[in-house]
This record gives sequence, C-alpha cells and structure tokens, in this order.
Amino acid sequence: MSKQRILVVEDDRALARVLSDNLTFSGFDVDWVDDGEEALNRVRSKGPDLVLLDVMLPGRDGFSLCGLIRQGGRTPVIMLTARDQKADKVKGLELGADDYITKPFDFEELQARIRAVLRRARRSATRITIGDAAIDFVAFTATRNGVDLRLSRREFDILGYLAEREGRIVQRDELLREIWGYPDEPATRAVDYAIRRLRRKLELDPHNPRHIHTVHGNGYSLTLGTAR
Repeated sequence: MSKQRILVVEDDRALARVLSDNLTFSGFDVDWVDDGEEALNRVRSKGPDLVLLDVMLPGRDGFSLCGLIRQGGRTPVIMLTARDQKADKVKGLELGADDYITKPFDFEELQARIRAVLRRARRSATRITIGDAAIDFVAFTATRNGVDLRLSRREFDILGYLAEREGRIVQRDELLREIWGYPDEPATRAVDYAIRRLRRKLELDPHNPRHIHTVHGNGYSLTLGTAR
C-alpha cells in the first residue's frame, strides 16, 4: 500500500524539519516547501493527499494560498499558525480549510487531526436525503426546496460520518476523535451542540427528531430518506 503524501508549507526551517521527521516516522511520504508559489506548483504537479499550510509565508500568505488550492480541487488543507484570534480561524475555514491548529501544538494532536481529515477525504457517501433536505458532499450544498440550509464544514463532516454508518450507534467520543481530531476524549459538549444545530437545520421538528437520533444519551444514529 502506497504511503499518503503530505505537503508541508512552512517557512520556519526548524519547525519544518521537526514536522517532516515526525510525519515521516509516522509513515507518511513528506514533501516540504517554504513559499506559497512553490507550494502551488507542488500541489499541481504532485497532487498531495493533504497540505499542512502555515499562514505567514513569503510571497503569498496561507489564506490566499488556501483559497487557490481549494479552487483547483479537493485537496484537504490544515492551516497551521501562531494566530489564535477567532476571526483568523473563521477566515481560514470559510476559505475551505478542513481544520485549523495554532502554534505551539502537541504533535500527537496534530497527527490525530491529520488522520481524521484524511479519513473524511476518503468518504464514500456523496449525496443523501434527510427528510425533504438534499445533502451533496461533493458540492458541499444542503438545500430544502431550493433554500440553502447553510451547513458548516463540520456539520457536513458529521453528517457524512453518520451517513456511512446509517442505523448504527456512533459514540460521542468516536465523533470527537474522528471528526474533531482529538486523540483523547476532552471534557466538551461540542458534539451535543453540533447535533443540536443540525437538528434545527434539518429536522422539521427538532424536539422530536425523525432522522438524527440520540441513543442512550451517549451516542447518535442517523436514519436517511423521507420521513413519513
């Protein structure tokens, strides 16, 4: 089985070496560049499975580079930066980044997030119907009677993960690990809040859901199709 290819775009040579060595040791095929223009060339010529992208780069910053990468295809992008302001995170995600991690970071957490993003990129479900809502994971659209339901990237990821396991119970800690990329289960209600938002957008009666079910208070399952 061929190794998955990661392109590291980072102008801090010491950090780039640490990342490259650790990711290589973890079984990835790693390429490294230190400027945005060369990163674009490598994406187009070598087609990496994932780009680990720093924001502050010479020539072209990571934000504009992320937008160009996502315009050209579906290569997953994780943004890596010292910036921790909410506005920067939102900007990166709106440009199409699959995840966003700030420096300094724990390598184990970064690796878990990389593997989570790579798993999501191999998703087999492409289009599903939930009630009268149509979800397209290729175009990243979710509509009901032509109206955009404005799902976030995280919400698409949760739905895709549940859809591939339709009718099965998916535990909260599994979603945290596979979607959020947490190596250990943190004390967070992030999953519950995300499920609540999805129900408000997709269920006709969010308080009596017909599709997105809570199971034993610790897991969730999805029923596809049109509610009757």
